[in-house]
Amino acid sequence: MCFLGFGSYFCYDNPAALQTQVQRDMKVNTAQFMALYAWYSWPNVVLCFFGGFLIDRVFGIRLGTVIFSIFVCVGQVVFALGALFNTFWLMEVGRFIFGIGGESLAVAQNTYAVSWFKGKELNLVFGLQLSMARIGSTVNMNIMGWIYSRVQDLLGSAGPSTLGLALLIGGVTCVFSLSCALILAYLDRRAEKLLCKEQGKTGEVIKLTDVKDFSLSLWLIFVICVCYYAAVFPFIGLGKVFFIEKFRFSPQEASAINSIVYIISAPMSPVFGLLVDKVGKNIIWVLCAVLTTLASHTMLAFTFWNPWIAMCLLGVAYSLLACALWPMVAFVVPEHQLGTAYGFMQSIQNLGLAVIAIAAGMILDTRGYLFLEVFFSACVCLSLIAVVMLYFVNHLSGGDLNWSAKKRAKLQKAAASEKES
Repeated sequence: MCFLGFGSYFCYDNPAALQTQVQRDMKVNTAQFMALYAWYSWPNVVLCFFGGFLIDRVFGIRLGTVIFSIFVCVGQVVFALGALFNTFWLMEVGRFIFGIGGESLAVAQNTYAVSWFKGKELNLVFGLQLSMARIGSTVNMNIMGWIYSRVQDLLGSAGPSTLGLALLIGGVTCVFSLSCALILAYLDRRAEKLLCKEQGKTGEVIKLTDVKDFSLSLWLIFVICVCYYAAVFPFIGLGKVFFIEKFRFSPQEASAINSIVYIISAPMSPVFGLLVDKVGKNIIWVLCAVLTTLASHTMLAFTFWNPWIAMCLLGVAYSLLACALWPMVAFVVPEHQLGTAYGFMQSIQNLGLAVIAIAAGMILDTRGYLFLEVFFSACVCLSLIAVVMLYFVNHLSGGDLNWSAKKRAKLQKAAASEKES
């Protein structure tokens, strides 16, 4: 189950691991290069709403997971063939197909987890899934450059053919994930027969009319999400060359430091998840994460201090924000609207990532890295303003977002005993 998303996370950041090679071999500028990330995000602006619906009503969890895994495999193959034939638009088509499968596969993975582990170690399973995904990203960052140079030695020269073959070899991880999907479908079917277990459903009920009922607190959470992730993922997408050019790192060192965010988040996500569960005070944790990220981007923009410090801070902040921000949605939305709220949150996150990816590429082409870092810092500042506003809106409306875990448990107990009486 944990390996289900390994291939898609490994291949998602293939462009970041091979930025220099892609731009040189395909003769594209940074804006065109970042479009490879935008094309992944575009289908998910819409699909985030329908992924759960397709799993629940159309395919079922088993067939749905296999179909989404096939989309990921086909997308990666088309992406690699685009490089092999020196056709950049075909690479973009490949990323689009890959995007159709990628995010929906994550929904399917979560559905499997809930169906098998609900009421038992679910938080731990979610933590392990996230860790495995991050390991996939980390391995990609550190190994794809090496694969490219081995293929180059084999063919005797760099160029589109070398790039295409390296991407095809990377695609083996997607085939591995597809085989995991098939094994999981078999095990789930067997469990259904032996244990008379029902096939898993996402439980998501997507009703677009719910959007008009969303509270101000929820809209502020959306703003935090979009502005924050816009300063993390596009930065990692462009990070390798940034470290080579500004800090004179070797390609291997640049790959290593660019993947440190994922390396830290693999073990820290479950730990922070546990911490936030035990302490509560979600808004304060989010505030700490946003401030730490702002400090990290400021250090990278205006100083020549050892960038390992800034990137380690970014890794810790990124892990903490994910654990504190996403659960807050469940506190401000009634249960029947949860599917719509999470679908909408992922949808505008993907819209933001697509737009910011292209904008970041254009800024880098015209203004350089300092302007780009200032742009990312501005995104984090918008996120910070939204966090402060959320704190006051929550405080004035008597909301429960910043309650301690003890207080929340106490009130839930009281509510439960009131119901019984």
